[in-house]
Amino acid sequence: MWFFPVMGVGVIGVLVGGVCLVSQRKSLFGALLSMEVFTLGVYTMIISLTYFQGWLSSVCLVFLTFGVCEAALGLSVLVSLVRSVGSDYVGGLVLGHF
Repeated sequence: MWFFPVMGVGVIGVLVGGVCLVSQRKSLFGALLSMEVFTLGVYTMIISLTYFQGWLSSVCLVFLTFGVCEAALGLSVLVSLVRSVGSDYVGGLVLGHF
C-alpha cells in the first residue's frame, strides 16, 4: 500500500511542528511557521487516508481553506505587531502598552 509512507510523512510533519512550536517561545514568526508545518502534516495525513473515497475530498478542501485562513490571519497579526512594536519577540510585549 502506497499511503502508509505518505501517512508516515504526515506523522513526522506533525511531530516536527509540535516540537518546534514548543521550542519557539521568543519569536512569533517561528511559532507561526511551526503551526503551518503542523497543519501541513495533518493535511498530508488526511489526504493519505481519504484518497480512495471520493466524497471525503470535500473534507480536505475545507481543512485546506481553514489552513489558508489561519495563515493569512497569522501574517496580518505578525505585520501589525512588527509595525507597532518593531520586532516579533513575544518576550518584550507587555499587555496594554503598545
